[in-house]
Amino acid sequence: MRLKYIAALSMVALLSACAHEKANTGDSSGASTAMQPSGPVPGSEEDLVATAGDRVLFDLNKSGLTSDAQATLEKQASWLAKYPQVNVEIAGNCDDRGTEEYNIALGQRRANAARDYLVAKGVASSRISTISYGKDRPTQEGDDESAWAQNRNAITAVH
Repeated sequence: MRLKYIAALSMVALLSACAHEKANTGDSSGASTAMQPSGPVPGSEEDLVATAGDRVLFDLNKSGLTSDAQATLEKQASWLAKYPQVNVEIAGNCDDRGTEEYNIALGQRRANAARDYLVAKGVASSRISTISYGKDRPTQEGDDESAWAQNRNAITAVH
Protein backbone atom coordinates (compact mmCIF):
# COMPACT_ATOMS: atom_id res chain seq x y z
CA MET A 1 0.00 0.00 0.00
CA ARG A 2 2.81 2.39 0.88
CA LEU A 3 4.57 1.64 -2.35
CA LYS A 4 1.44 2.52 -4.37
CA TYR A 5 1.05 5.76 -2.41
CA ILE A 6 4.71 6.79 -3.03
CA ALA A 7 4.40 5.88 -6.72
CA ALA A 8 1.24 7.97 -7.06
CA LEU A 9 2.91 10.98 -5.42
CA SER A 10 5.92 10.57 -7.66
CA MET A 11 3.71 10.56 -10.76
CA VAL A 12 1.88 13.70 -9.61
CA ALA A 13 5.22 15.45 -8.99
CA LEU A 14 6.56 14.33 -12.38
CA LEU A 15 3.45 15.49 -14.24
CA SER A 16 3.50 18.79 -12.38
CA ALA A 17 7.12 19.39 -13.39
CA CYS A 18 6.36 18.62 -17.04
CA ALA A 19 3.38 20.95 -17.08
CA HIS A 20 5.49 23.74 -15.55
CA GLU A 21 8.19 23.34 -18.23
CA LYS A 22 5.64 23.68 -21.04
CA ALA A 23 4.11 26.81 -19.51
CA ASN A 24 7.47 28.58 -19.22
CA THR A 25 8.15 29.50 -22.85
CA GLY A 26 9.88 32.84 -22.19
CA ASP A 27 13.61 33.48 -22.04
CA SER A 28 15.76 32.61 -19.06
CA SER A 29 14.78 35.84 -17.29
CA GLY A 30 11.13 34.76 -17.35
CA ALA A 31 10.08 37.62 -19.64
CA SER A 32 8.52 36.98 -22.98
CA THR A 33 10.66 38.12 -25.91
CA ALA A 34 7.57 39.55 -27.61
CA MET A 35 7.15 42.03 -24.74
CA GLN A 36 10.70 43.39 -24.82
CA PRO A 37 11.05 46.73 -26.60
CA SER A 38 13.63 46.94 -29.34
CA GLY A 39 15.36 50.20 -30.12
CA PRO A 40 14.84 53.61 -28.55
CA VAL A 41 11.55 54.71 -27.01
CA PRO A 42 9.47 56.50 -29.67
CA GLY A 43 9.56 60.28 -29.17
CA SER A 44 12.71 60.17 -27.01
CA GLU A 45 15.99 61.94 -27.61
CA GLU A 46 17.54 58.58 -28.49
CA ASP A 47 14.81 58.12 -31.10
CA LEU A 48 15.54 61.56 -32.56
CA VAL A 49 19.25 60.74 -32.82
CA ALA A 50 18.62 57.33 -34.40
CA THR A 51 15.87 58.47 -36.76
CA ALA A 52 16.82 61.97 -37.84
CA GLY A 53 20.18 62.90 -36.36
CA ASP A 54 20.62 65.54 -33.70
CA ARG A 55 23.21 67.90 -35.17
CA VAL A 56 24.06 69.94 -38.19
CA LEU A 57 27.53 71.22 -39.00
CA PHE A 58 28.61 74.64 -40.24
CA ASP A 59 31.50 76.05 -42.21
CA LEU A 60 34.11 78.24 -40.51
CA ASN A 61 32.66 81.58 -39.38
CA LYS A 62 29.34 80.80 -41.12
CA SER A 63 25.78 80.33 -39.96
CA GLY A 64 24.29 79.44 -43.33
CA LEU A 65 22.91 75.92 -43.71
CA THR A 66 24.71 73.52 -46.01
CA SER A 67 22.79 71.00 -48.11
CA ASP A 68 23.78 68.27 -45.60
CA ALA A 69 22.44 70.41 -42.75
CA GLN A 70 19.18 70.98 -44.62
CA ALA A 71 18.79 67.24 -45.21
CA THR A 72 19.21 66.55 -41.48
CA LEU A 73 16.77 69.31 -40.56
CA GLU A 74 14.24 67.87 -43.06
CA LYS A 75 14.42 64.59 -41.14
CA GLN A 76 14.08 66.43 -37.83
CA ALA A 77 11.01 68.30 -39.11
CA SER A 78 9.41 65.01 -40.14
CA TRP A 79 10.26 63.47 -36.78
CA LEU A 80 8.82 66.47 -34.92
CA ALA A 81 5.63 66.26 -37.01
CA LYS A 82 5.28 62.65 -35.88
CA TYR A 83 5.65 63.65 -32.20
CA PRO A 84 3.72 66.95 -31.78
CA GLN A 85 3.96 66.73 -27.97
CA VAL A 86 7.78 66.96 -28.06
CA ASN A 87 9.60 70.27 -27.57
CA VAL A 88 13.25 70.74 -28.46
CA GLU A 89 16.15 73.02 -27.67
CA ILE A 90 18.71 73.86 -30.33
CA ALA A 91 22.17 74.72 -29.00
CA GLY A 92 24.54 76.64 -31.25
CA ASN A 93 28.24 75.89 -30.82
CA CYS A 94 31.57 77.08 -32.19
CA ASP A 95 35.13 75.90 -32.28
CA ASP A 96 37.55 77.35 -29.72
CA ARG A 97 38.99 80.03 -31.99
CA GLY A 98 37.71 83.60 -31.76
CA THR A 99 36.63 85.72 -28.83
CA GLU A 100 33.95 84.64 -26.39
CA GLU A 101 31.63 87.45 -27.54
CA TYR A 102 32.05 86.59 -31.22
CA ASN A 103 31.46 82.87 -30.61
CA ILE A 104 28.36 83.43 -28.47
CA ALA A 105 26.85 85.58 -31.24
CA LEU A 106 27.84 83.09 -33.97
CA GLY A 107 26.47 80.15 -31.97
CA GLN A 108 23.17 82.00 -31.58
CA ARG A 109 22.99 82.67 -35.33
CA ARG A 110 23.59 78.95 -35.96
CA ALA A 111 20.87 77.89 -33.51
CA ASN A 112 18.49 80.44 -35.04
CA ALA A 113 19.24 79.21 -38.58
CA ALA A 114 18.32 75.65 -37.58
CA ARG A 115 15.19 76.85 -35.75
CA ASP A 116 14.09 79.02 -38.66
CA TYR A 117 14.46 76.10 -41.06
CA LEU A 118 12.34 73.84 -38.85
CA VAL A 119 9.68 76.56 -38.50
CA ALA A 120 9.63 77.01 -42.29
CA LYS A 121 8.98 73.26 -42.54
CA GLY A 122 5.89 73.55 -40.33
CA VAL A 123 7.20 73.04 -36.79
CA ALA A 124 5.57 75.52 -34.39
CA SER A 125 8.12 78.04 -33.12
CA SER A 126 6.65 77.64 -29.62
CA ARG A 127 8.07 74.09 -29.56
CA ILE A 128 11.65 75.24 -30.19
CA SER A 129 13.97 77.13 -27.86
CA THR A 130 17.51 78.17 -28.72
CA ILE A 131 20.69 78.79 -26.79
CA SER A 132 24.28 79.55 -27.68
CA TYR A 133 27.19 78.00 -25.84
CA GLY A 134 29.78 79.61 -28.08
CA LYS A 135 32.98 77.67 -27.55
CA ASP A 136 32.15 76.49 -24.01
CA ARG A 137 30.77 73.02 -24.85
CA PRO A 138 32.98 71.31 -27.42
CA THR A 139 31.73 67.96 -28.69
CA GLN A 140 35.19 66.97 -29.92
CA GLU A 141 38.42 67.63 -28.04
CA GLY A 142 41.46 68.73 -30.02
CA ASP A 143 43.12 71.67 -31.71
CA ASP A 144 43.03 70.61 -35.33
CA GLU A 145 40.67 71.09 -38.26
CA SER A 146 38.94 67.76 -37.67
CA ALA A 147 37.98 68.68 -34.09
CA TRP A 148 37.10 72.26 -34.99
CA ALA A 149 34.79 71.07 -37.81
CA GLN A 150 32.84 68.85 -35.37
CA ASN A 151 32.49 71.72 -32.87
CA ARG A 152 30.91 74.09 -35.41
CA ASN A 153 27.38 72.79 -34.97
CA ALA A 154 23.81 73.21 -33.83
CA ILE A 155 22.56 70.32 -31.70
CA THR A 156 18.85 69.57 -31.30
CA ALA A 157 17.87 67.99 -27.98
CA VAL A 158 14.48 66.86 -26.68
CA HIS A 159 13.51 69.37 -24.02
